[in-house]
Amino acid sequence: MPDPSHRATIIEPAWIRRYTATSLGFPAWCDAFPGQLALISNRSGSNQAWAHDLASGSWRQVSDEPVGVEAVHVAPDGRIVWWRDDTGDERGLAVAVAFVGGEPEPLVPDIPNGWPMGLSFRGERTAIGLEVGGEYRVYVADAGAPARLVYASRSGAGVGDAWRGGEGGLSADGSLVCISLAEHGDILHFALRVLDVTTGAVVADLVDEGNNVTPAAWSPVPGDQRLAFTSELGHFERPALWHMGTGERTDIDVHLPGGVFPVAWYPGADALLLRHEHEGSAQLYRLTLAGGSVELVADPGGDIEEAAVRPDGDAWLQASSSVTPPTTRSAAGTVAVLNPDEPAPEGRAFAPHFFTNPLGERIQAFIVTPEGDGPFPFVMSVHGGPEWHERDRYDAETQAFVDAGFAVALINYRGSTGYGIAFRRALIGNVCFTETDDIIACLDSVVGAGIADPDRVFWSGWSWGGCLACFNAGVNPDRWRAIFAGIPAGDFVAAHWASAPELQAWDDAVYGGSPDEVPDAYRRSDPMTYAAAVTAPVLIIAGEHDPRCPVEGITPWVEAVRAVGTPVDVHWYATGHHANRMDEQVSHMKRILDFFDRHR
Repeated sequence: MPDPSHRATIIEPAWIRRYTATSLGFPAWCDAFPGQLALISNRSGSNQAWAHDLASGSWRQVSDEPVGVEAVHVAPDGRIVWWRDDTGDERGLAVAVAFVGGEPEPLVPDIPNGWPMGLSFRGERTAIGLEVGGEYRVYVADAGAPARLVYASRSGAGVGDAWRGGEGGLSADGSLVCISLAEHGDILHFALRVLDVTTGAVVADLVDEGNNVTPAAWSPVPGDQRLAFTSELGHFERPALWHMGTGERTDIDVHLPGGVFPVAWYPGADALLLRHEHEGSAQLYRLTLAGGSVELVADPGGDIEEAAVRPDGDAWLQASSSVTPPTTRSAAGTVAVLNPDEPAPEGRAFAPHFFTNPLGERIQAFIVTPEGDGPFPFVMSVHGGPEWHERDRYDAETQAFVDAGFAVALINYRGSTGYGIAFRRALIGNVCFTETDDIIACLDSVVGAGIADPDRVFWSGWSWGGCLACFNAGVNPDRWRAIFAGIPAGDFVAAHWASAPELQAWDDAVYGGSPDEVPDAYRRSDPMTYAAAVTAPVLIIAGEHDPRCPVEGITPWVEAVRAVGTPVDVHWYATGHHANRMDEQVSHMKRILDFFDRHR
């Protein structure tokens, strides 16, 4: 008789293990305790904040949020900080807990809950940006003292780079705070304002009319009032310096193709760490300010998701490729944070694919195919954002499609980042049509190359990719066998009025006003306009509390498509824009695969 204690181990399919294997986000730390790291991990089954001590090798889960945690910070005293909201609508508060444990408490207890718009620390000082009831506020709080409101506006604003958590907020000595604001333009064209934290007086404004400026980091030397930022004066993003004391601005021309972004200062403030992006891959460089020399620091052969400079001057980066899962390593290539668990299975390599759009412009996609010869059943995977871009990076969803026998195209349509300023702005005033021209041109190119079976083409997209799915379901109904739209909007007008103010401001910027002000612009791009033409079956997966693509923008489109007899399957999950539980992510992917397989 076999021993019942020795049960057979069930080996899950590789695509499931790519979702459920332990992932480790890029760590945060403070200069006083560089060996005490905080990062996001799914070790407990959902994305939560974890503490990791490099010296002892210990791991401890520090958050237990029902909707998960997507970003983590470390305060100068070593406390671990994350954003808490109860439903996934992203409105909440920052909480903090000691590295060694305890109960999380509000980081700044005497301010209202709101939508996060950047967070920055220096010494015992905290600057935090919030949107509260349509007003954008910046508070400054010192330990033991009430928070002070130093800025408020009905136009978009936040601390530092609000979209990246507040980088470039407080200066090294905490005397100055940089605010990104839309007073001079719109939410796509932020200017910068630096305030004296004590008096609230304006120290300086930096406005590039018609361009966006993004703060990156203050010099780490107290009293040194230089701020590194990203300039968009040329064809591609470039590093620049702004000196508060003199008002001098220095734009730095780095002779590399593609975008170059300042990431961090080196400890002596004599050099900057730069991230270079070109055609879906990334490298790190060190820029020595005195002579302007640029030295390659790391070229991992794929994507660099995050990078930073350690207090000892070493650069750390989180890198992945289509084949290898993300790891945090030093610039020398050694693994800096060891995964305590079994790594995810490797993926199949992406291949760059270039094609020409109707304007004759060169557009990039990545293609990945299963074993065998084409033409294959084919998935057009359309990214969200739209201000984002596909890279040679590890992606569990793409690999799941390939494991199921589909070939996949990941398209960097116009409107994506990574290909220059004009490329990113190309959708303004021509929303959905610009992107669609490139997506259909990509489809035609892979069909022409014998990679895609034109009778078995499927659409898959989340967020903006889901919005474009609803649009293309009606505008190009004969191209799709079936369509998956994740966290989409199908009724753009209803979505506008129900979404968070930041999303309304984005609409205003790309359409030229609100639905009341420019109704024809919305009508032209709205999937509702074309809903009666939808013939391909549709699967929708969406969050019940999503503030970015709200329920109100989905149900009218579903009802309109069903009214003409086209089947639409809808699955709601209980949180917001992202599902942070691993079992939920696996369930969603299984629904998509089963749906496509039924229509294959």
